[in-house]
Amino acid sequence: MSDAILTFDHIEKSFFGVRVLKDISLDVPRGKVLGLVGENGAGKSTLMNLMGGVHAPDHGQMLLNGAPYAPRTPSDANAAGIAFIHQELNLFTNLSIAENIFIDGFPRLRWLPVLDRNHMRARTKQYLDAVELHVSPDTLVEKLSPGERQLAEIAKALSFDAHIIIFDEPTTSLTARETERLFRLIERLRSDGASIIYISHILPDVMRLADEIAVLRDGELVAHGPKEEFTINRMIALMVGRAIEQLYPPRRAAPTTTPVLEVQGVSQQGIVEEITFTLHKGEILGVFGLMGSGRSELARILFGLDDHARGEIRVAGKPYTQPSARRSIDAGMAFVTENRREEGLLMDIAIAENIGLVALPRYAATTATAVDESRYFGDIANVAASLAIKSGDLRQQAVKTLSGGNQQKTVIGKWLLDKPAVLIIDEPTRGVDVGARYEIYSIINDLAAEGTGVLFISSELEELMGVCDRMLVMSNGEIQATFRRAEFDKERILRAAFRENGS
Repeated sequence: MSDAILTFDHIEKSFFGVRVLKDISLDVPRGKVLGLVGENGAGKSTLMNLMGGVHAPDHGQMLLNGAPYAPRTPSDANAAGIAFIHQELNLFTNLSIAENIFIDGFPRLRWLPVLDRNHMRARTKQYLDAVELHVSPDTLVEKLSPGERQLAEIAKALSFDAHIIIFDEPTTSLTARETERLFRLIERLRSDGASIIYISHILPDVMRLADEIAVLRDGELVAHGPKEEFTINRMIALMVGRAIEQLYPPRRAAPTTTPVLEVQGVSQQGIVEEITFTLHKGEILGVFGLMGSGRSELARILFGLDDHARGEIRVAGKPYTQPSARRSIDAGMAFVTENRREEGLLMDIAIAENIGLVALPRYAATTATAVDESRYFGDIANVAASLAIKSGDLRQQAVKTLSGGNQQKTVIGKWLLDKPAVLIIDEPTRGVDVGARYEIYSIINDLAAEGTGVLFISSELEELMGVCDRMLVMSNGEIQATFRRAEFDKERILRAAFRENGS
């Protein structure tokens, strides 16, 4: 293997008494791509956070170009030439792209206490051109699509002139075209001499990009070597400690003919148009479409988070008027949002409080009655155990300390405790490893077997084909086609998804 630009030397780290890194010794190769893989909770993000100055190791040391390296803050890491593109983007949505890029040091106009905005715009345009994001540097981040925000985050990393760039699940919000653009960028950065750490649960992408691969399991380094020593099946077996022969669990029960959610002609100008479908009790109904097709917008409308101009929604046979989140919950609906950090969780409070948030009123006989804490926390513990959430004390540990996959399980657990009749779930496996994905698919299967109707929204066609009973395909805010399981065909589904304006 190549000489190391950075070395982890016998690194250990614990949180809340749980050892998350156990005697890690690993070299990051100079001028190459290191693929870092492992299940959620394996320690990947913690290891990178040590490198990025977010945390300090309990034991061991890091060496950068052979010299001791001990950053105390992310700014120290940036100054050392290390840029970190986090799985959850760290952009201020109320600021422009240029302001985000220069947030750690705004240039001034000569000696005056005035920002040199022309300099900011010119430099920002260079970084945006490098990632092929052709928007104005003055564009507010809140106006960008999720994929464009990811590219803006990468542009910000380029502004550090970094020698080491860490990509943590960078393709989760990107279209296929944007992903190819990112891969070309990574290959160019490597050719220019940058060292790349690429973290992803999409193992074919790791095989395509990496020169070397390192596998973590339960906080330990279980394998590290040239890419040629690995196959996808070997990586999976190393990650989970066993071979996974079947990616999708078999269905336990068939859907019924009883409607639980009926949508007739739902429309909102410029968003969705004439959406009509029926979700049945015990059915898993997939919704597929490319970015901008209206999938997530439809989910928000159905749950009452956004308005619709016309159309009818019926839940369990009853008309559902003046939708709101509270009325949706009362009607037996649940919504697992794709944006778990901002909309699905209260990051600073305990895991138990997050899981119990929606169902809390059900544990008191009246609004004036104290909560039955024994039953309440007992049920929360049961839900957490059923989801295999890896954590310390559920009542003490803040949810922000969990890995991305365990945060996603916590969001799902919040709704499981409420026993919904209709579950709308948007990108539930984004940023989740292969082992946790199987667990989430099994949870969805179990809910359907118990009678819950599941509306499963995903940009990953393979998982919808593996899990769903039927599939709706959206494009330009409209349903272009419906496929039953026996009719699933990747080419036909993609043709429907690429259809524009009926052409």
